Amino acid sequence: MKSHQSVNQRNSLNFSGGPGALPEPVLQQVQQAIIEVPEVGLSILGISHRSDWFAAVITELETNIQSLLNLPENYHILFLQGGATQQFSMVPMTLRPQAVSPAEYLHTGYWSGKAIPEAMRKGAVRVLWNEVDNNFRRLPTDNELSFSAQAPYLHYVSNETVEGLQFHRVLGRDDVPRICDMSSDFLSRPCEAERFSLIYAHAQKNIGPAGVTVVIIRDELLKNAPDDLPGFLDYRSHIQAHSIYNTPPVFAIYVVLLVSRWLINTIGGVARMAQINQNKAELIYKLLDTDNNFYQGRADAGDRSMMNVAFNLSSPEMEQTFLNAAQAAGFSGLAGHRSIGGIRASIYNAVTLPAVKKLVDFMDDFQHKQIR
Repeated sequence: MKSHQSVNQRNSLNFSGGPGALPEPVLQQVQQAIIEVPEVGLSILGISHRSDWFAAVITELETNIQSLLNLPENYHILFLQGGATQQFSMVPMTLRPQAVSPAEYLHTGYWSGKAIPEAMRKGAVRVLWNEVDNNFRRLPTDNELSFSAQAPYLHYVSNETVEGLQFHRVLGRDDVPRICDMSSDFLSRPCEAERFSLIYAHAQKNIGPAGVTVVIIRDELLKNAPDDLPGFLDYRSHIQAHSIYNTPPVFAIYVVLLVSRWLINTIGGVARMAQINQNKAELIYKLLDTDNNFYQGRADAGDRSMMNVAFNLSSPEMEQTFLNAAQAAGFSGLAGHRSIGGIRASIYNAVTLPAVKKLVDFMDDFQHKQIR
């Protein structure tokens, strides 16, 4: 019987919006760990979450993330389940009950729009910005936002995965807790983490497979949290249990650990990762900006995402022709999100510069064939 194809022999390049690509060295280590984690002698799929080995995994991963983001000591790092979607509810459940003034949210795209109805279940919400009528093609300037000093917190999404929009600055007031969904650009660049009261990011974009969500939370944020929260929905339960309140996704957390090691030891940190990501994005955006307008970039130039490059062609039929040709050429996951269609190239941390160059060469070749 033939053996399974090794990670070195894969032909398709993953440009999917999620789950995203993982670094090749990490895939190789995971391949080995599924058979046997060397220091344990068991498959990663069968190691107890109560083992000393897994406790050490949690501790090292906390240390790695603290180091990568230069976090102060007054933050807890949690590895939770439920994705960003569960955080849409946990945040207002924790911060809204005693608040009189509305919580402040920005509606900048598909995923920030998912968070707002959940917040409204727990109290009043003031939406500071809503671009839905203009199909979310740009982000607000500072002059277009008015933040209240009385708000219990400000919530926004740093990178809108669907529309290809990304904030390149920190928003809000320093005297109001900032809550940020960084699911699709976490650890892709420095983020001034100490200016945020809570950051959350599900793993399946930049840092691992689906199943685990990283939450970074400042101690002071929990001082007035209600006492009647369900245990599983109370950050304090997870802090006390060191992220093992219930059976955690051991495999997914271990892969995030491997990715954190790769970022530190191979890449050289998030500042270096940001440089690489900038170079990748510039290659694609340069092609989108050619004069013939064959590829039509979706986002305003100043708000473009370094993670998700969203664009259109002249018609849905031409877009399908492009996707068919791309699939045949070994490029996977380029279809835009079902809510808006079009094309989207997601170039998360693990997507290499050579892979992006191959995509740009394909796009250039496809364009020339169509306009002959």
